[in-house]
Amino acid sequence: MNSKKLSQVQSAFLKQRKAQIQMSIGTIVAIVLFMVFMVLGLVLVRTIFTGSIENINSIDQAVKNEINKLFAEDDSRKIVVYPGTREITIQKGNKDYAGFAFSIRNTETTSGNFTYNVFVNDPNIMANCNINANEAESWIKAGKTGSITIPAGDAMSEPEFVRFLVPDNAPPCPVRFGIDVKKDGAQYGSTVSIDVRVIGK
Repeated sequence: MNSKKLSQVQSAFLKQRKAQIQMSIGTIVAIVLFMVFMVLGLVLVRTIFTGSIENINSIDQAVKNEINKLFAEDDSRKIVVYPGTREITIQKGNKDYAGFAFSIRNTETTSGNFTYNVFVNDPNIMANCNINANEAESWIKAGKTGSITIPAGDAMSEPEFVRFLVPDNAPPCPVRFGIDVKKDGAQYGSTVSIDVRVIGK
């Protein structure tokens, strides 16, 4: 009788022990899965934010749509830049003429001739990057200046593409550029800044 009770106790203990082991395994699996999903989530977030500061290599319909969306967010916007972060990254020695796009909208009630100028807007460029403004502006290979007539209430039919070729000897340093726009010779809106972050190879 005692032997039977002992056997029952041992059997109950083994079942309980087995249940505890199964629970422990389940907990470990849950923790591992949680860690995997957390890492994947961090990678996804990093990819999103990394992509948000990259340059563009062309102006396609997707870029035009994003520019239109930026204008739609605020009816008073006169100038928009894409990427919307107004920050791009370019590797020195690039050969792809990468850069950023911008568009001007005439928010006034009269048509006008709009001129624009892209320039270094960083008074501390020599102290911070050991180059002068003229050197940095020489990186701009297209879209530095221009003029266009825009009817009242309309935006540029085609965004402007500012393209850069950054030489191999450029310092890995962020440089702030600005866009100044004038309508019929008078300042139109405020200067819009764009940060160009130069990175090494």
